[in-house]
Amino acid sequence: MASYDTVHSNKNNMKGKILFASLLIGGFFCKAQINPAISSFLQNNSITGTYYVSGNSIAQSNGILVNCQSVQYSAANVYVTTTGVPAYPTGPFLDGNPSNATNQNAIYKFPLNPVQNTGTPTATTGGNIGVFINGVALFDYRDGVAWNATTNALCGGPGNPPCPGGPMATQNWNRDAIPAERPGFDCSKAHPAMGNYHHHQNPSAFKLDLNVISTICNLYDADGLYAIDSTQHSPLIGFAYDGFPIYGAYGFMNVDGTGGIVRMKSSYSLSTNTTRLNGPSINQVVGTQTFFNGYFREDYIYNPTSASTPDYLDQHNGRFCVTPEYPNGIYCYFATVDANWNSKYPYVVGPTFYGVYANRKVTSITEATTPYTSTVSTNKLNSNNLSVKVFPNPSNDFIAVQILGLNKENVAVELYDTAGKLVQKSNITAGATNTYIDTRTLYSGNYLVKISGASSVATQQVIITK
Repeated sequence: MASYDTVHSNKNNMKGKILFASLLIGGFFCKAQINPAISSFLQNNSITGTYYVSGNSIAQSNGILVNCQSVQYSAANVYVTTTGVPAYPTGPFLDGNPSNATNQNAIYKFPLNPVQNTGTPTATTGGNIGVFINGVALFDYRDGVAWNATTNALCGGPGNPPCPGGPMATQNWNRDAIPAERPGFDCSKAHPAMGNYHHHQNPSAFKLDLNVISTICNLYDADGLYAIDSTQHSPLIGFAYDGFPIYGAYGFMNVDGTGGIVRMKSSYSLSTNTTRLNGPSINQVVGTQTFFNGYFREDYIYNPTSASTPDYLDQHNGRFCVTPEYPNGIYCYFATVDANWNSKYPYVVGPTFYGVYANRKVTSITEATTPYTSTVSTNKLNSNNLSVKVFPNPSNDFIAVQILGLNKENVAVELYDTAGKLVQKSNITAGATNTYIDTRTLYSGNYLVKISGASSVATQQVIITK
């Protein structure tokens, strides 16, 4: 375990109990704060997306508006209209997936005050189980492929016979999409299902992980919804179908908001069994498939967490805690990764929901609502809330500008020479995190990178050498 995997003190245990009691009395939200379920979604009605075609490293326009197009709310609900297409480039999907990200024309309805399910927890399902703040769908671990004990072979998915009960049925041994479908994920760790572009896991690019386990970004560069910053509480990145928020990989050590920033950890681990009841043995080879430990979701077992290990999440992959958006606390999920920032089961939500589940996709808005338009910039360049990395420095042929964390506004990136002349420019769209400036045609010397948001500016000197 990392060195920060420490335990709670008795004092913090008591503070945690006080927090939970105050939640029951005071509710979820600060009095003057607009509900984050309304204010967190990224809106756009002018910028269209891009995608890669296999064999071409230049992204092409898809003509589809990115992020969300409107947010409306009533006293009880928020409605989000979205294409389901992100600001970062999508594709290609090199496992033979013929689909591309297409306009979903979706409307999602989330409760403003989600509630705990006090009965039997509802299992996550195939298809959408949540929505990220850019309108992109969240799926759980599964990919529709499972083990058929009758035929002793895989079923479901392309190239396999149907599973008993159909594509939405749960079998005894269900394949984990994250290791099994990695060759088909794009740089942002996502892929489409019949046009419905979705993430099963932490929506940060493969290339930003400490241990890079995919080469897709080498030719088809992209960035993802946010970049992990281990020094900051991760941003709110989405909402599950029970209405509770989803955060990135890092949070406060203690549920009351104290204890520093640590990685939130899954409480699931791989079983030590060498056989699978009514399934293939561990590392059994059938045809070209090796059924390693972790190939199926059922290879994982839950290890109950406790108050002494607050950075370990519960069986739903979440916890009740204070976050920057919910200073009075709320139940929330985290997109779990390991110490190398590689995705860690159960990835985001699951295998069951904490709250009351409903299919949040609706066909229309059937109540009076108020449109929401953000009037205050949530981006704070050059501050503790947003870090900007400019590299390499010195540079020879390009300069990369990488925003760490979540970018919630359109950002202009400009390069000036020592005379103050603008020589190159680019931009980073809300919901994306990086851009590149080509310096191959520039002379050697000192230059200034200027990164401008709606309400703030960051600058950094760079050196170009030839």
